[in-house]
Amino acid sequence: MFAIVGVAFWAFLAISAVAGIVADYKKRRLELQPLLAAIERGQQLDPAIVERLMTREQQASDPQPIYFRIGGIVTVASGIGLGVLAFFVDRFASKGFYPVLGAAVVAVCVGIGLLICAQVIDRHLDRSRAVRGPGV
Repeated sequence: MFAIVGVAFWAFLAISAVAGIVADYKKRRLELQPLLAAIERGQQLDPAIVERLMTREQQASDPQPIYFRIGGIVTVASGIGLGVLAFFVDRFASKGFYPVLGAAVVAVCVGIGLLICAQVIDRHLDRSRAVRGPGV
């Protein structure tokens, strides 16, 4: 019985990952479809439009520190909540206190790691903007 739950969980994760990849592919294909149609017809392409379509993909690939901060805050808060839960679990099942408390510590550590990642990315982006110059 428990094996079916595990298999269903991992199948869900795999399907979700593949669905995300396919959705990104289809979205990008739809964005580039007018450009492909113009090339097939032999029309003259405006270099500014081609440049904008190609640089959009590069800008989207830059990691955004705000997402890491949000994830870090949510994860730290979840870890704190698990820590509080450990004390409630201790009243009813004392053997569960340390495992739940351990999960809380892991969640807080992951959240702190995400917050550190946000800081590192922020510094990196500031340095790269300084090298490229203002307004770029």
